[in-house]
Amino acid sequence: MQNPAATPEEPTGWQRRHVLKAGAVAAGVGLLGRFAHASGGDAVSPADYQSMDAWDMANAVRKGELAPEHLLAAAMARCDAVNPKVNAVNMRHDEYATALLKSRRAGGTSNAGALAGVPILIKDLNTPLEGTRTTHGCRLYKDAPLASQTSTLIARYQAQGAVPFGKTTCPEFGLTTTTESLLWGQTRNPWNLAHSAGGSSGGAAAAVAAGIVPVAHATDGGGSIRIPASYCGVVGLKPSRYRTPSGPGKYEGWFGASVGNVVSRNIRDMALFLDIGQGHEPGSPYWAKPLVRPYVDEIQTAPGTLRIGLVRESLTGAPLDPAVARVLDEIVKRLSTMGHNVEEVQLKVDPRQLFGAHGAVIGDALLTMIHDREQALGRTATADDFERVTQVVLGNAKNVTGEGLYRARQSFETIGGYMEQQFQTFDVILSPVTANVTPQLGLLSLDQPWDSYAHNAMGSAAFTVLANVSGQPAISLPVGMSDNGLPIGMMFTGPLGGEDVLLRLSAQIEQDRGWAKLPVV
Repeated sequence: MQNPAATPEEPTGWQRRHVLKAGAVAAGVGLLGRFAHASGGDAVSPADYQSMDAWDMANAVRKGELAPEHLLAAAMARCDAVNPKVNAVNMRHDEYATALLKSRRAGGTSNAGALAGVPILIKDLNTPLEGTRTTHGCRLYKDAPLASQTSTLIARYQAQGAVPFGKTTCPEFGLTTTTESLLWGQTRNPWNLAHSAGGSSGGAAAAVAAGIVPVAHATDGGGSIRIPASYCGVVGLKPSRYRTPSGPGKYEGWFGASVGNVVSRNIRDMALFLDIGQGHEPGSPYWAKPLVRPYVDEIQTAPGTLRIGLVRESLTGAPLDPAVARVLDEIVKRLSTMGHNVEEVQLKVDPRQLFGAHGAVIGDALLTMIHDREQALGRTATADDFERVTQVVLGNAKNVTGEGLYRARQSFETIGGYMEQQFQTFDVILSPVTANVTPQLGLLSLDQPWDSYAHNAMGSAAFTVLANVSGQPAISLPVGMSDNGLPIGMMFTGPLGGEDVLLRLSAQIEQDRGWAKLPVV
């Protein structure tokens, strides 16, 4: 990978057309000129702030047309204005952010890096930021000690100039596809405040959709990036297993099923953050080899004619909502018009093996985490510390034997091998992200009986878990809307290490049709 600090530059050629197609005319033409004196004290207006993506922000800061302090102030102001409505940000770290900028200015590096001055938010789950608390959405961790170090992935963003100033909400331990918890309350969808923002990275997706930040850190262990991206109308990429680091000190999440990345408003920001975040972490025995060419260059290349496998049937048996089926048919037609070859395929994956292995790994990882917390607290956790569905997950985990866990890992490998075979026939696999449209709040909460939760959750993770278990990259693109004005995403899955083909295709789709404008909150 080339030095990320050398990119991005002012959009030209295809990039400029890409920006214009997305509706950000001001960002590509006259917007930055209005900031010519910003570093001298001018504030960034709310409209200007929301019109810029991370690429624009960093470019303006490096040129001295914007000061990082003004971007941070605009992000904080936007958070103050909309977060009481959406509840996407549960902890603010304003002092951390201002101290970081002060240190950079003193060291002469405030205008440096591919993410110079870009405000970001961090998911409040398994991602430490030095000097701050991570609660995992659970009351057992509400008074957890402050972190002594920063996540390797976040440190990479910071090394390129990003400015974390808070954390985003997630459900308890990221266990469900909505973002609601007894600790932090309900996170609401910016498109309709009565509906869920998805989960478990619902706070991240809602923050981006609401215009608080252009990009937010997120994680995905069973669909937790792609589902909220679909529900909130943003872009969400789950990278290949081991593409991005999980450390320090821990080198895989859930046997590699859980990986970190971001949600964004567009493809070029997604490519930029993946370039910066990817790569081997010292000490880790696992990594996905970076491409020779950066992803920000890949998205300027046409994908060519692709063989696309179309999957309509969910692995849970949940039927497609008519609106989801309609959007799927629409994107199939567009792909054919664009010259791609689309062919229906039925995946022969045993859902009992898939969900059984996934559940065993999650439960055992969670149980281990709880035991560590109990040791730190000097007491045994009780039912009052957890929501009702979490209690069932922990109870089931106690019955997982060493042999059961080993067999679960074998199932990961078996299913991963089968899926890699599919990519000998297809370049990309297309499916819905979820079988259902964006649900109302409360339907998928962890604070309900197990039976009702399991019934309600059948449609939400019906397609996404497979890529977590098999390790392939998968991206949710906001290509449609329901009749009642809620976003519907479609998912494209690539071969292991195939983020390049996904991003090239995604950029082509974005240029062809663009995404819906951000909601008014």
